[in-house]
Amino acid sequence: MPYPMRKTGQPTINDVARIAGVSKKTVSRVINRSPLLNDETRKRVEEVIGGLGYIPNPQARALALRRNFLIGLVHGNPNAQTVMNVQQGMLEGLQDTEFEMVVRPVDRGSPTMLDGLRHFLERQRLFGVLLMPPISENDAVAKLCDDIGCRYVRMGSAALDKPDHMVASNDREAVREATQYLIAQGHRRIGLIAGPHGFRSALERRMGFEEALGDAGIALPRSMIAEGNYRFESGLAAADRLLDLVPRPTAIFSSNDEMAAGVIHAACQRGLSVPRDLSVIGFDDTPIAAHMWPPLTTVRWPIASMARSAALKLIAGIDGEADPVEEPSLFLSTLIRRASVAPPSA
Repeated sequence: MPYPMRKTGQPTINDVARIAGVSKKTVSRVINRSPLLNDETRKRVEEVIGGLGYIPNPQARALALRRNFLIGLVHGNPNAQTVMNVQQGMLEGLQDTEFEMVVRPVDRGSPTMLDGLRHFLERQRLFGVLLMPPISENDAVAKLCDDIGCRYVRMGSAALDKPDHMVASNDREAVREATQYLIAQGHRRIGLIAGPHGFRSALERRMGFEEALGDAGIALPRSMIAEGNYRFESGLAAADRLLDLVPRPTAIFSSNDEMAAGVIHAACQRGLSVPRDLSVIGFDDTPIAAHMWPPLTTVRWPIASMARSAALKLIAGIDGEADPVEEPSLFLSTLIRRASVAPPSA
């Protein structure tokens, strides 16, 4: 139904608040899906918004808050699928709010990385920023955000900060479980394709792998470890190294799915059958895992859910009030068993 409105041109948040009989903060909470509202109030305000045809003006609100309604995603990750999954989760969290997302890739190895990031954050006047690994693992980046008053959440494979500044997964425990699954199938010669040096995820996953072998009393020669960079080509090259060994491994754990795809490709080039001659496990559960042949056994990394939670943490309490942040900080990765693992044939 239409509502009477003061003659001020387009309807404003003041018009919505006046007609609904609530404060501007309450209207803002409805717009930004705050949990601090009962259903009756939310419904009444939404009806007024619909009746007036009110469209929030983020520019005006940004002037009042001295911040843009922008949430940044800062990454230096070489895996495009991982970045896309994080973007998907963030967009889900920001859906139907006043916020938009901007993406900023950075070179973590550049000596000017911190100065460039400071310039970006100050120029864009971001409301908050999600820091992806491995950038999130740099304490100096978190301190920079703190110093300039930019909200931040760090994403990682282990706890990196206080709960309201962090979303983390249990990579070490998940990889230990995946490796124990290979051992339970009868594998003893198990190779590892590790992630790149300097990534906490690579370290956590390697530690989980080594712990499982150690618990089972299985030796891990240095020759059974090959390092990759989370890309297909590095998985292919690392698999060639491992499969040249005599005796070769009967199973390989790869620190992500893209490198695991390289392992399966290398095995096929040698006429090896997966899983009859070689079992393979990856990490991530990206779409490629279910679509390759054979379908890949892998660890499902709930990265989209982590990113959604991070976005909601960043926009909580938008009007300066202490909205309770009930979003979780720890997300459990789970082993997804498919057709790429079987007992060793010899």
